[in-house]
This record gives sequence, structure tokens and C-alpha cells, in this order.
Amino acid sequence: MRASDPALSAFTRQELSLLRGWKKPSRIQRFLDEELGYNKEPDGLTCYSPRTVLRRGVAHCMEGALLAAAALRALGFPPLLADLEAVRDDDHVLAVFRQDGLWGAIAKSNYAGLRFREPVYRSLRELAMSYFEHYYNPAGEKTLRAYSRPVSLRRFDRIHWMTSAEDVWAVPEYLAAAPHIRLLPRSRERSLSRMDNRLYQAGRFGAVEP
Repeated sequence: MRASDPALSAFTRQELSLLRGWKKPSRIQRFLDEELGYNKEPDGLTCYSPRTVLRRGVAHCMEGALLAAAALRALGFPPLLADLEAVRDDDHVLAVFRQDGLWGAIAKSNYAGLRFREPVYRSLRELAMSYFEHYYNPAGEKTLRAYSRPVSLRRFDRIHWMTSAEDVWAVPEYLAAAPHIRLLPRSRERSLSRMDNRLYQAGRFGAVEP
């Protein structure tokens, strides 16, 4: 796939060497966690392309997912994103991938429990549900409600989503408008318990404050 994917030629040799140097999904996640700062610009102000993320050294959730999808593409995976939809909270975007028929995910987040998932989930619903207990707002409410099917970023190659100097707003706009699948019935939503304080605090470990 590497040799037959002309879109990757938009990267410089140095950029492509960096992306391929991560070699596997867990190492992409390590870069997002350990080498990439959290973009503290207010939500909705930036949507950097992967090239811009690499040059600026910061990313928020959407930008980190875009970089992860580009890196996965460089390693031979399809560049796929899935959106987790929440109430009274921000959505969360995952770069998803499959190995041996099982789903995993890479993500950039200010919450410790909303990041990497090993490829051990038999379905996208299983993968999405693995985030449920870790997905909460500052009030301690469990807020995850739905997920989208994977969106191939190849549809955005025409706007050069991997290397554009301009923000790539078309991607999050498409994700937000995509059909989402509910994770639980409304009757259960009304009776959800609040977050356990220990898990709440654990999830905020290492968070970057605005």
C-alpha cells in the first residue's frame, strides 16, 4: 500500500520517515502522549493538518486524531476516524484501525482514560463502550451517548487534509453531521450514577489546564 498511495507523496521525505518510523499504532500513541503538547487554543479556533501539528508541536483531540490517521496511512492502514458523541460535553474523535479483524484506537485527550485502545474489540460498538466509564464532564456526569461509523479520510484528499497550511474544517464538519448510533436507551440515561471520585481524579492525571 505504501508504494501505491500517491497522496503520501505530499509529505516531505523527512515527514514521511518520521511517520513510518513509529512502526505500529502504540508508538503513534506514545508520540501523541509524550512528544506532542496539548493545543490550548479555545475549542473551535483551530483544526491543524498533520503537517501543521508536526511543525507546531501541539494538538487537541481532533488534530491528534488527524495526525494519527495520517501516520496509520503511512504504515499501510486505511486512514479512518470515528466520532464519539456526548451530551453536555465535547465530542471525542478517534483514529481507528483493525488488526486480525479486531478494532483498536488512537486518540489525543486531556483525559487519561480517553486515549489508546488495543485492537481487541470485535465491533465498533465494543470499542466505543470501552470509553463509557472514562467519558465525563467537569460536573462528574457520564456523558458518552453515541458513535459514528468510521469515515475514510481519503474523501478529503482533494483538500490536502494531511499537508494543508489552512485549517481543515471540512473533516470535523463532516464527522459532526454523520449518522451516529446510540449506545444506550434513554431510560438508562436518566438513571446513570455520577463518577466515582477516584476514577474522576485518575482521569484528570497529567491534564493540561487552559
